[in-house]
Amino acid sequence: MSSDSGMAHPAELPAGWARWTALAVFAAGVGVGLLPLNPSPAVAGVAAAAAIGAAVVVVWLRQCQGRYLLPLAAVATAGVAVLGNGESTNVGWIAVCLIGIWCAVTGKRWEYLVYLAGTLILFGVEWRWIHPDPGWGAWIAGTTFAVAAGALVRHERDLTAQLRAAQAGLADRARAEERNRIARDLHDVIAHTLTVSLLHVTSARLAVEHGLDDAVRSLAEAERLGRESLDEVRRAVGMLHQDGDAAQTTPLPGAGDLPALVERFQSAGAHATFTVDGDMARLPATTGLAVYRVLQEALTNAIKHAPGSLTAIRIEVAADDVRLDVDTSGAPGTGSGLGLLNMRERAESLGGTCAAGPGGRGWLVTASFPLDRSRRRENAS
Repeated sequence: MSSDSGMAHPAELPAGWARWTALAVFAAGVGVGLLPLNPSPAVAGVAAAAAIGAAVVVVWLRQCQGRYLLPLAAVATAGVAVLGNGESTNVGWIAVCLIGIWCAVTGKRWEYLVYLAGTLILFGVEWRWIHPDPGWGAWIAGTTFAVAAGALVRHERDLTAQLRAAQAGLADRARAEERNRIARDLHDVIAHTLTVSLLHVTSARLAVEHGLDDAVRSLAEAERLGRESLDEVRRAVGMLHQDGDAAQTTPLPGAGDLPALVERFQSAGAHATFTVDGDMARLPATTGLAVYRVLQEALTNAIKHAPGSLTAIRIEVAADDVRLDVDTSGAPGTGSGLGLLNMRERAESLGGTCAAGPGGRGWLVTASFPLDRSRRRENAS
């Protein structure tokens, strides 16, 4: 439905109308308040005009965004002093409090402190030499309180701005981390599945020459891995969905899926041994997922860069941490390095470490993850 069908829209009000309306109400209130104190209508009119002038200066200070703050404040205060005519009972002195508040809200610290000192001197001179009256003490206290209140408002406003900036920074950081996490998941899933599927397709091509049964089995496994990869990609992207979506409730792989991961590579023709020392059921879900992804990437790299080599996988679950070693005989070739970076980031996000390079039988990947939650938080920070 169109938003403008049959409905009249109110005319837009000019910019700043609320400010000037408030100013008019303030001036009218000051004028009415001054009338009983000044029997002469002419004097009351002059006093009201002076009050309006002071209020206009306050608005102008806002429009000037702090420029010429002290000179304008001094001029406005001088006008109020003329209006007050040396009488502490004159309500016009409240304009000094308003100007003091605005100096504290919009100006620098030294500016509103200078203004406060000047007004205190003015009230002191009025009290001591112009018209001695204890009422000046009330204006001294009131102006000091007004400036202090304005400074407090300024402080709270600055804190709010800093908090909003910090929240925006945290939101940007969270979005960047989420993008990196999804990129790592997609890289691991796609690289792993394509590598293993390529092995099965190659086996099928070779098996066609000798027997169709082996070719069918290899192609069926490649098809299964393709479907599984598609499911994992949907699962990774599903993390961006709203709460309650089915894609978000699909379980992620963990420590219990490690044997099946190794068997998948072995069925594709990879030479790998798998040894576990300890109870993998003790691994938290996040740690189990990280170990799964690191092992997945390490095996993918071993098949890509050192085909036909023996890979020895060992997982040791100790009291405080879990250690993963993937030792491949043969020196892998050079790659983009993205997989190694992903493995290191996964480990460091949980307070662990991951290193890959020459070692062991040829190329050694070593990862360690703390099991204690407090240690994970301390190491990650």
